[in-house]
Amino acid sequence: MKRRKDTIEYGIIGLGRFGIALATALSEAGKEVMVVDNTESKVKQIRDMVSEAFVVEGIDKASFESAGIQNCETVIICIGEKIDTSILATLTVISMGVPRVISKATSAEHGCVLEKIGAEVVYPEKDIAIRLARRLVSPHALDFISLNDDIAVSEIRLTTVLEGKSVMEAGIRNQFGLNIVAMEREHDTTIDIQPTYRFRKEDVIVVIGKRDNINRFEAYLSEE
Repeated sequence: MKRRKDTIEYGIIGLGRFGIALATALSEAGKEVMVVDNTESKVKQIRDMVSEAFVVEGIDKASFESAGIQNCETVIICIGEKIDTSILATLTVISMGVPRVISKATSAEHGCVLEKIGAEVVYPEKDIAIRLARRLVSPHALDFISLNDDIAVSEIRLTTVLEGKSVMEAGIRNQFGLNIVAMEREHDTTIDIQPTYRFRKEDVIVVIGKRDNINRFEAYLSEE
């Protein structure tokens, strides 16, 4: 196996369902992706979709170095089910000097250990459940991402309540404490939102702010 000398954007260790889905999504977004797993059949499954794919003998520094994991800008450890292996792989990648290491956790205790050794932590099953629940209870929320316990980003489809009003007249920032960071109309997305722009029904906006304020804004949109 030949070691890479140039950098690559993303490295993914572990090709379970989460790892394969992540690698596929990043590749389809035009990103450079390296995948590493110790099962040849899994590597073959995705080899044609990614920039680099390696079968490694073990979850250790020598195996990772031979693949070139140390040359990745971000590495995501997707071995959540085997906690001891996940922690060892995470610690090894961090010790190799990778700038950003993200690890999948399956429990709060698992995540706590990963954070203590210096990794960012994701809880895929929990995050998916929260986002699905959010979409079920809020008819206008298309997607919802929690940044912490208080701040979130929400993608919201507008209603007739704001139809014909300009961004300034709508007062989303003044009334609800939310900042519009992007907007989509008829599949055309922009981040350059002018205060004179007039909303149409079915416009989609992405807002950032406190969860409570997002909830208030969504309730306001329901007052049709």
